[in-house]
Amino acid sequence: MTADKKILEGVKVVDLSTFVTGGFCSAMLANQGAEVVKVEQPGYGDAVRHSGPPFIDGESPYYWTLNYGKKSLELDLKNERATEALYELVAEADVFIQNFRPGTAERLGVDHETLSEYNEDLVYLAISAFGQTGPWSERSGYDLLIQGMSGIMDVTGEEGRQPVKVGLPMTDLITAMWAAFGTMTALYRRERTGEGEYIDLGMLEATLPWLTKQAGMVFAGEETRRMGTKDPVLAPYQTFETEDGHLNICILNEKLWGELCEALDRPDLPADDRFETNKDRVEHIGELEAEIEDTLSEKTTDQWIEIIAEDAGVPAGPVYDVEEALHNPQIDARGTITEVEHPELGEIPVIEHPLRYDNAESGFDSAPPLLGEHNRAVFRELGYSEEEVEALANAGVFGSGDDEE
Repeated sequence: MTADKKILEGVKVVDLSTFVTGGFCSAMLANQGAEVVKVEQPGYGDAVRHSGPPFIDGESPYYWTLNYGKKSLELDLKNERATEALYELVAEADVFIQNFRPGTAERLGVDHETLSEYNEDLVYLAISAFGQTGPWSERSGYDLLIQGMSGIMDVTGEEGRQPVKVGLPMTDLITAMWAAFGTMTALYRRERTGEGEYIDLGMLEATLPWLTKQAGMVFAGEETRRMGTKDPVLAPYQTFETEDGHLNICILNEKLWGELCEALDRPDLPADDRFETNKDRVEHIGELEAEIEDTLSEKTTDQWIEIIAEDAGVPAGPVYDVEEALHNPQIDARGTITEVEHPELGEIPVIEHPLRYDNAESGFDSAPPLLGEHNRAVFRELGYSEEEVEALANAGVFGSGDDEE
């Protein structure tokens, strides 16, 4: 069956957001075929362009991961003509994204009420730390703060030690995924009703549904705690040391427990009253961990993967470093890491997004844009003549550093 065009082809997104929450959201939309115009501060751009080190010839690879497949437009929103130009762009758009602190959009004249005057069918996405209402709504907030306030850090780290943040900007990315989901559902609703939508998305609320297991424990009146890699309701379900590294083993039922013990050649373990059922194993997790690690210390991680995962079919896997995670036989076979042509650096790597369709295409077709790379092209596509585009430049719409492409 021949794949159709990308699902969001023909959808135009105007993205005024900075950093991760809006950026990863609009990257997800770009991956599905949306035209994303990234509106940036003239001469400086999105602050994530300057996040580093490392840099490669002045470019931030971190910025790349959030901005493949987009167009960059510099607009000086302190310039009245630039604001008017933005309104003209929004009038032809389907989606508008911003992640300002509540009140900032109104001061800039890019709030929902104002933009709806130019496009009543617009899907308007307002991302903030705590949402547009409530006693904390005007506070600024970033991933670390939300990890702490959402309960994630309460259950991350080792028992008896200080809370630990997840090493990724996890709550930024959680929020970005809700943002993309909300945008898609609002576009679907618009197809059915013809109505635009306003979406109020707060990072703190975006994170709480991901607590799942831990929230369930609280609902049942139980206390949560930091357990390292251990699980509060399953055992063994954690990281173990081997002769030369670490191994994750995931046992979710009694059948797998028996198969693991057989693979380890430890028939004594399921016969032990302390380890007979999952409930028993959770209650005696310290003793169980010592028994299993005593056996695992006899062989290397690779040897155990062959014995446990490949031969016995029990869920187990190595703990990779990031480079190994990006480059291994499975990822290579799936073609997950690809390349696109950068206008200044040649080919650069891309982590492709994971949705694979039978009847539609997806994927990034172009590199993350240089700052202001599409200043003039965006307005030519809106139908501006060369003289009109030049007039915008002369009026300072693109800032003082604009040059012809």
